[in-house]
Amino acid sequence: MLESLRRQAIFVSKHRVARLMRAHGIRGRVVRVTRRQPGLHRFCQGVENRLRKAAPATAPDQHWAGDITYLKIGARWVYLAVVMDLYSRRVLGWSLGDRRTVALTLRAMRMAITKRHPSPGLLFHTDRGIEYRSFAFSALLTKHGIAPSMNRPGHCTDNATMESFFHTLKTEFIRGRSFTSIQPLRHGLGGYINHFYHRQSMHSGIGYQSPQAYEAHAA
Repeated sequence: MLESLRRQAIFVSKHRVARLMRAHGIRGRVVRVTRRQPGLHRFCQGVENRLRKAAPATAPDQHWAGDITYLKIGARWVYLAVVMDLYSRRVLGWSLGDRRTVALTLRAMRMAITKRHPSPGLLFHTDRGIEYRSFAFSALLTKHGIAPSMNRPGHCTDNATMESFFHTLKTEFIRGRSFTSIQPLRHGLGGYINHFYHRQSMHSGIGYQSPQAYEAHAA
């Protein structure tokens, strides 16, 4: 918020902002991110956290990350799989479905690959869910020369960028809205990701720029 105000030539301390918000009864949006349980250990043997040992990305399409979160429609849950470029925080692929399956993660990954056509050697980091260790998903990575990387057991913060994105998504878009079917939610997610998140949302990790602006400067 403060960075956004500064860009409008409004210079104010965070304490003054907090005081004004209290005076006018304004509360910041905060939500809890629902975390799913890790997949069975036997599906993850032999996959290490390569991202932790790698040098930071210096350009797009060097390090990607993926994860799945829960979203609610009425009284039931649906599932959102996302693939993100860790260099720019840009969402490259996503898929929404009624079931948390390998097909869900495959759709998101195929969207990202079709959009970016990454060179062999790309690192793709996820948590230890079985959706990312299936034969079909591993075969897709191998086909495109993509190296898998996974969280260390018991270290959910190894994929903190994806956790942060889901928290932002639920705070800025989901909270305060209700959906009666999956189609309006899918339409709303597309608008949020493609228009607000990519073009306007500012990230401290990339110098308070939007993903689109940050990639443009890197070109």
